[in-house]
Amino acid sequence: MAEYKAPLRDMRFVLNEVFNLDEHYQKLGLEEVNSDLVNAFLEEGAKFSENELSPLNRSGDEEGCQWNDGEVTTPKGFKEAYAKYVEGGWPAMGGAPEFGGQGLPNSAGIAISEMTGTANWSWSMYPGLSHGAVATIEEHGTEQQQNTYLPKLISGEWTGTMCLTEPQCGTDLAQVKTRAVPQPDGSYKLTGTKMFISAGEH
Repeated sequence: MAEYKAPLRDMRFVLNEVFNLDEHYQKLGLEEVNSDLVNAFLEEGAKFSENELSPLNRSGDEEGCQWNDGEVTTPKGFKEAYAKYVEGGWPAMGGAPEFGGQGLPNSAGIAISEMTGTANWSWSMYPGLSHGAVATIEEHGTEQQQNTYLPKLISGEWTGTMCLTEPQCGTDLAQVKTRAVPQPDGSYKLTGTKMFISAGEH
């Protein structure tokens, strides 16, 4: 079985020599973030991806997820790897500090996502979908929605998903028919059909 080895040398070259992160972060006013800190994250991200995720890549393909009586079982080791991911504080990397995040820039998080995705794409979709949910709520959510959802998503206690695919159009978002109509009590009335929702049941 092929083993994943994170391309740390290449990543450091791109981040430090091509993008000059120290200068970039200073311009953004991120005085506490520098190449030494990002390199430390890269080292730990590589260890996690190589030692925890890569060995599970095969079981993800061979076992897949199982759905039985409304319960989803992920491949062997996926749940434990996610617990270690949360314990390591990885979901909080780019989250806003006011909601429990570390406030690191996307450039650091993208490098970690590249490692986890290359080591085990099936597993990496779980936290990857949460990043999208967090970004959407940060940008478009009400204050109440942000206070309700962001702390638990950023801590990794909850995960998010994106309900995009529909039978008539796949993921061509210009053709989706599902509608969410605001209700007086603050909820939404949903009409439409979705399918193939990654992590939608778990």
